[in-house]
Amino acid sequence: MSDTKSGDDNTLSVTPKKTLTLKRPGMEQGTVRQNFSHGRTKQVVVETKKRKFSMPGDKPEPVAAAPMPVFTPKPPVAAAPVVQEAPKAPPPPPPVERMVLNELSRSEMEARRRALEGSKVREVEDRQRAAEEAKRRADDEERRKREREDSARRQAEEEARLQTEAESRRRAEEEARRRAPQAAELATSDEEEEVKPKRTGAGAPVRRLVTPEVARPAKPTKGEEDRRRGKLTLNSALSDEDARARSLSSMRRRQEKFKRAMHNEPREKVMREVILPETITIQELAQRMSERAVDVVKFFMKQGQILKPGDVIDADTAELVATEFGHTVRRVAESDIEEGLFNIADNAEDLVSRPPVVTIMGHVDHGKTSLLDAIRNANVVSGEAGGITQHIGAYQVEKNGQKITFIDTPGHAAFTAMRARGAQATDIAILVVAADDSVMPQTIESISHAKAAGVPIIVAINKIDKHGADPQKVRSELLRHEVFVESMGGEVLDVEVSATKGTNLDKLLEAILLQAEILDLKANPDRTAEGVVIEAQLDKGRGPVATVLVQTGTLMPGDILVAGNEWGRVRALVNDRGEQIKEAPPAMPVEVLGLQGTPQAGDRFAVVNNEARAREITEYRQRLAREKAVARHAGQRGSLEQMMSQLQTSGLKEFPLVIKGDVQGSIEAINAALDKLGTDEVRARIVHAGAGAITESDVSLAETSGAAIIGFNVRANVQARAAAAAAGIEIRYYSIIYNLVDDVKAALSGLLSPERRETFIGNAEILEIFDITKVGKIAGCRVTEGKVERGAGVRLIRDNVVIHEGTLKTLKRFKDEVSEVPGGQECGMAFQNYEDMRVGDVIECFRVEMVTRTL
Repeated sequence: MSDTKSGDDNTLSVTPKKTLTLKRPGMEQGTVRQNFSHGRTKQVVVETKKRKFSMPGDKPEPVAAAPMPVFTPKPPVAAAPVVQEAPKAPPPPPPVERMVLNELSRSEMEARRRALEGSKVREVEDRQRAAEEAKRRADDEERRKREREDSARRQAEEEARLQTEAESRRRAEEEARRRAPQAAELATSDEEEEVKPKRTGAGAPVRRLVTPEVARPAKPTKGEEDRRRGKLTLNSALSDEDARARSLSSMRRRQEKFKRAMHNEPREKVMREVILPETITIQELAQRMSERAVDVVKFFMKQGQILKPGDVIDADTAELVATEFGHTVRRVAESDIEEGLFNIADNAEDLVSRPPVVTIMGHVDHGKTSLLDAIRNANVVSGEAGGITQHIGAYQVEKNGQKITFIDTPGHAAFTAMRARGAQATDIAILVVAADDSVMPQTIESISHAKAAGVPIIVAINKIDKHGADPQKVRSELLRHEVFVESMGGEVLDVEVSATKGTNLDKLLEAILLQAEILDLKANPDRTAEGVVIEAQLDKGRGPVATVLVQTGTLMPGDILVAGNEWGRVRALVNDRGEQIKEAPPAMPVEVLGLQGTPQAGDRFAVVNNEARAREITEYRQRLAREKAVARHAGQRGSLEQMMSQLQTSGLKEFPLVIKGDVQGSIEAINAALDKLGTDEVRARIVHAGAGAITESDVSLAETSGAAIIGFNVRANVQARAAAAAAGIEIRYYSIIYNLVDDVKAALSGLLSPERRETFIGNAEILEIFDITKVGKIAGCRVTEGKVERGAGVRLIRDNVVIHEGTLKTLKRFKDEVSEVPGGQECGMAFQNYEDMRVGDVIECFRVEMVTRTL
């Protein structure tokens, strides 16, 4: 048997000798040959002692512990010898009769105990290993982070070092070039210099030529910079020194193009369907055809036209170009983006009944608002939960389990505005007529609006409880205006009511429900919502809030809404009781939150699928509105002087006017005076004349007919003024009939009316605010431009925005009241009924003059 162990310097070989020798029992001898370096060897005699193993059932030794009983003895494990030898054969197993039953049970228990302890030890070790592994991973992550930081720092230091070396090499080269002539002169003039002999193998002295040292540029070694050359790094990308190389894809495309050019291979032509709007640029047309703009320009040059890619061509020309290039064309118009937005046809089986929408109309002070309040309060008293808010502009009441929607707006104004925008919101019109006042001019106007809208009328004869009430007189006068009530043989329902006493309100609601049943009002709730905007406002806390009436479909939060020129995603729906609801079925008025801006009253709204289409539609509408505004301002209609200019240039002979007076007698006198001014060439045409204040209806009528508005001893309300300003219509106020006739006569004769002109006087800056008891706030100012006069108009300007316009209460120089303060001096000023002044505000002083203009 031989055993060999190899190491770095020696080899151990064990070769036991089989000789007859006397040796101690349990001992084995053998020789070992040790191999050393340089080929030396040595024989060594070694002895090996065997360990004695005790078997189960043997007598234990006095000092040794009792051995553990096992069922099957394990093979003996050799002790660690000096040198490895062959293991001896194991002793024979003990006889079966030496094993005892209790030893077997004890052995099993001991094995289970050891297994349990081993599992606990392994669990502890596993937990320790997991903790060590987590710690090791954290240490590795920290080490890698430090290595990355060190690498970045080393890279920065290497770049700085390379830059420094490059700079030093450049300076060395310049120094070498400067010293080169001097070195040449020294090399020719100096003799050989003998140095000390350095003994070599032969012992001969060495002679060498000494020349002055010339600095040479260091030869660059191939290092990190050369290895990373060509790679895209942050520094190379940000620096402008080296341009980035072409990509592999670019080189491949270039090679393919070169091959096609060599083999004259034409590229495959792709035919496309080109969508053409009304106008398009050449560049956009080329992109839609997937052609080069240069090729399109060349096509036009062949036709004799010199155009640029940015030039705009019409749809006909673009169609010809696209056809010549082999593409098909589909023409679209800008208005096509609104297709499918409104008036979507519904199936008859999808329609269900909906509540009626009612608008109350009538003359001023005939009890419209009182009747609305009485219906609302009666409905609340009858058991409807919650209170109905007024600000929403519309609300619903319930009668006999059926709902009725009331629109709380001026009836005729709503009809005019909504009809002008193509919206029909109302199903039934209630005409309120006072029994003691009978039919009045605005009653006639309301009848005209209702008939123009094509809605049925229910006459509510109000104030029947007052002294002098005559309902029969009302019915008789309505016959003159083609309103035939049932009691007079017609089909119009009439109800005698009292808003103050609450008389016959139930009959009025029943008449509304009866009329709605005759109309058979239906709508499809299972589709996208459509409707009309009743009113809109900008709320400080909630943003743009629009009160809408859903006409068909169901409106829900999250829908994308387009209303007029505005759009938005519905953030919340609020009903007439101020409660947030989850959906709004047909004929239900709700407040909508979430629009981008405030739409106009009367605008139609619809729900679209996505934000892109909503944005496209609103941008198109806003562009149209801007174009109309530009056209309107270019020829500002409505003023007397510009209207006269239009008459002269266009050859029109009629001069339309809307006249409103305080009493009917004044209206008749004005009509008679203006009729006398007419001639064969020009005359004043009275579009509408009536008694009462100027309302939105008059502004709408004037806008439709292009007339000017004249008010005699009356004024326009806030809504009418805002509507007139938006429409660019001028409202003239008069209190003397001769002035009115003179102005109209001057306009008819070609003279221009005077205009209001402002003349700037001066500016003053507020330096300090003084709060004086019993006087109020006084602004200490310095006149910075012009002068300030007492009695002139003033404006308070803050951050270039006019905050207040009015008159001065006081103007003082020191303690004296003065009439004017020149520029550069200080003064004290106080406004009439206004004290919100701040340091840094500017006070502008101006004078208003009436200047006569000429053509």
